[in-house]
Amino acid sequence: MELSGCTALVTGAGVRIGREIALGLARSGMDVAVHYRHSQRAAEQVAEEVRALGRRAVTLEADLENLEQVQALIPAAAESLGAVDVLVNSAAVFERGTLASTTPENWSRHMDVNLRAPFFLSQAYAARLPAHRRGHIINLTDWRAFRPGIQHMAYILSKSALVTLTRSLALALGPQVQVNALALGAVMASPGEESYFERLAMRLPLGRTGDAQDVVQAVLYLLNADYVTGEVLHLTGGEHL
Repeated sequence: MELSGCTALVTGAGVRIGREIALGLARSGMDVAVHYRHSQRAAEQVAEEVRALGRRAVTLEADLENLEQVQALIPAAAESLGAVDVLVNSAAVFERGTLASTTPENWSRHMDVNLRAPFFLSQAYAARLPAHRRGHIINLTDWRAFRPGIQHMAYILSKSALVTLTRSLALALGPQVQVNALALGAVMASPGEESYFERLAMRLPLGRTGDAQDVVQAVLYLLNADYVTGEVLHLTGGEHL
C-alpha cells in the first residue's frame, strides 16, 4: 500500500501507543485524524507534530462509550481530511476486575470501548471507503487474550472478542480491506511500572521489553504486507510462549 497521501484515523492518539502510531504514520507520509477523549492538549500537540512533518491533521473528541459519538468519528475525519484509508483501533479500557469484583459498569466500559467501538468504527469505515481504494484496519489487542486470567476478566474477554472480530472482518471486507491485529505484551511502561518491566525483561526470550518503535514498525509492516489478513502479530518479546 502506498502510504504517502493516504489518511488514517487513530483512536486514543493523544497519548502513549496511540500517539506514537499517529506520528509514525505521519512520518510515512500519511495525514492523521487524532482521536481523543480527555487528552485534548496532548492530542493538539500530536496534531501540531504531524503538521510539522508536512502532513495534515485534525483532532476529534469522542467518548467511545457513546455509540452516537463513535459513529460520527469516521464522517468527521473524512470531512476534514478526505476518505479514511487506515483505521487503527488503539484506544482501550484496562481495569482490574475478578469474577467476584466485576460490576456491570466495569463490564460495560470494557465491552463498549474495547469491542463495540472498534466494530461500529469498522462498519462506518467500510461503508465510506471508496470502491477503488484499498484499506487497512489494525486492532490493538493483548497477548493475554489467548491465555485467560482471573484478575482482569472483562478486559481479557473484550480483547479475546476483538481477536475474533479481526478475523471476521478480514473475511467480510476482503479483498478490498486487510484486517489484522497486534497482540501487545510489555510495551511502554506506565509510571510506576519501570521496576516491574526491568524484572520481566530478564525472563523474556529476547531479554528486553518493548518500546514505541516496536509497535510503529509492526503497524508499518502490516500496512505494507499485501498478502496478510486476519492475522494476529504478537509483540511480546516471547512472553506469550
